[in-house]
Amino acid sequence: MSEENITRIHMDGKELILIGTAHVSKHSAAQVKEVIEAEKPDSVCVELDEQRYQSITEGSKWKDMDIFKVIKEKKASLLLMNLAISSFQKRMAKQFNINPGQEMIQGIESAKEVDAELVLADRNIQTTFSRIWGGIGLKGKAILLMQVIASIFSKESISEEELEKMKSQDTINSILNEFTESFPKLKVPLIDERDQYLSQKIKKAPGNKVLAVLGAAHVPGITKEIKKDHDLKRLSEIPPKSKVPKIIGWSIPVIIIALIAYTFYANPSAGLQQTISWVIWNGSMSAIGAAIALGHPLTILTAFVVAPITSLNPLIAAGWFAGITQAYIKRPNVGDFENLMEDVFSVKGFWNNKVTRILLVVVLANLGSSLGTFIGGADVIRLFIENL
Repeated sequence: MSEENITRIHMDGKELILIGTAHVSKHSAAQVKEVIEAEKPDSVCVELDEQRYQSITEGSKWKDMDIFKVIKEKKASLLLMNLAISSFQKRMAKQFNINPGQEMIQGIESAKEVDAELVLADRNIQTTFSRIWGGIGLKGKAILLMQVIASIFSKESISEEELEKMKSQDTINSILNEFTESFPKLKVPLIDERDQYLSQKIKKAPGNKVLAVLGAAHVPGITKEIKKDHDLKRLSEIPPKSKVPKIIGWSIPVIIIALIAYTFYANPSAGLQQTISWVIWNGSMSAIGAAIALGHPLTILTAFVVAPITSLNPLIAAGWFAGITQAYIKRPNVGDFENLMEDVFSVKGFWNNKVTRILLVVVLANLGSSLGTFIGGADVIRLFIENL
């Protein structure tokens, strides 16, 4: 049996065997099978959380998704990111005839064959995304969403060099690699924290011989972190939202309303001009976003009407109303949910599928409204200064 890509750690009377796999390599799956059959461990840890485990073993339960609930719980952006990652995986699988995650599937199957206990050792992917999302600020969120949407449009083939590089990363890392170069601190939630989480789960797995199937990129970090104790509860917390965005979010509408009210008092015609400018910029930019998403005409009209109002209340967003309108008019059917994983493979499918079109309406109408707020707000200030 080859010891290549295998790290053995002895601690506290246990033998921990780490297999550093490539998520896009057929060889890795074969090695996982060979090592588990030879070692017959008490436990097999896989780099999956419950959500990804169910997706692998049962298929994604898209048919059970309530699109209205997704919008109301403000999860449209996260879901769009998940689907973009699926699109990337499918493009890679088709080009190289590789099924990403095959070594994890092999780990699950081989664990059953040798009667080992299966341990899902990775942190919940939504927690990881939430911790990333909470650490990049408004500008970072806009850039990330643009990169995600750009990745949907991309028809570029993945080069052999890029594939080799990806063999040392996990899928999430490879997708967000370019983004983490712009935001280096994202390495903490994306890699460092997961190394800590994985090491604690592996160390506490039942039995004296524990085997872990891991992306090769995590092995050095886990080898270091496994000697320390880590608080899984702390690592699983969704970070509290900073008060700064909330203060800014409420300050902007208060300032805008105050400026328009004062201008109305001093010069009613200028105040009217400010109001019209605010409505036009907010409504138009949000409507353009909904139109780019190919929203229904009523959806586009909804975005135009609600954006000037929702921009004055940080608790609500134009995209939610536009998305719900789109969902009522073009309600997704069972076929849309069943075809979701196939449709995200192409730009045409992304825009044609009623589910993804609703998500695009929410995200793009919100981005348009945010842009309209800054442009319209700047114009309100300009008119105020001119009429002092």
